[in-house]
Amino acid sequence: MPVALIWGAAGGIGRALVNKLIDQRWHVHAVARHPSDLASVTPFVYEADVGDPFAVQQTVLAVAQLTAEVHLMIYAVGDIASQSVEVLTAEIWHRLLEANLTGAYLTTHHSLPLLASDAHLVFVGAVRERMRLPGLAAYAAAKAGLEAFALALQEEQRGRRVTVCRPGAVDTSFWSKVPFRIPQNALTPDAVAGRILEAHFAGHQGLLDL
Repeated sequence: MPVALIWGAAGGIGRALVNKLIDQRWHVHAVARHPSDLASVTPFVYEADVGDPFAVQQTVLAVAQLTAEVHLMIYAVGDIASQSVEVLTAEIWHRLLEANLTGAYLTTHHSLPLLASDAHLVFVGAVRERMRLPGLAAYAAAKAGLEAFALALQEEQRGRRVTVCRPGAVDTSFWSKVPFRIPQNALTPDAVAGRILEAHFAGHQGLLDL
């Protein structure tokens, strides 16, 4: 049975991915800062802050006690805030980079030894070119860094696939953190999860615009 490791499994997209993979008879290891009711979906639930190197390492070691290798790793952690650079605090800057970029490095770094030789790594990014809006400098910078990180990773991990999913607006709780109205054509988390898994089964790698 194939095995997936999902970081950020309690968020809208992460939870939709967990549900879809379980429906397709995958073993899903679900990691979240606040796991909530994930235990009702999969027995493999872990609580971890992706910005804490020790917590990430301990989580991977716990997963390794239960499975020999992981075939699909998805990083669906993210955070957003809207503050102009003039008033942007260092605390918020670091918080956004930690969730959207540093966490991607830490989870990948510690997970690589557990990944199958032909594993697929998926990072949930964003169409950053559309983010030239007041207050999104930190978020856009973090997502641009995520893309650069993933593209370099692909060159290092020959044999493994790396995909950066770049959805436009998605109808999640993110919109409660910014002073913008959610577009009428916003994707549902379920639709994004479906497209990610379609890309996985189709052998996709590189950038995936939704």
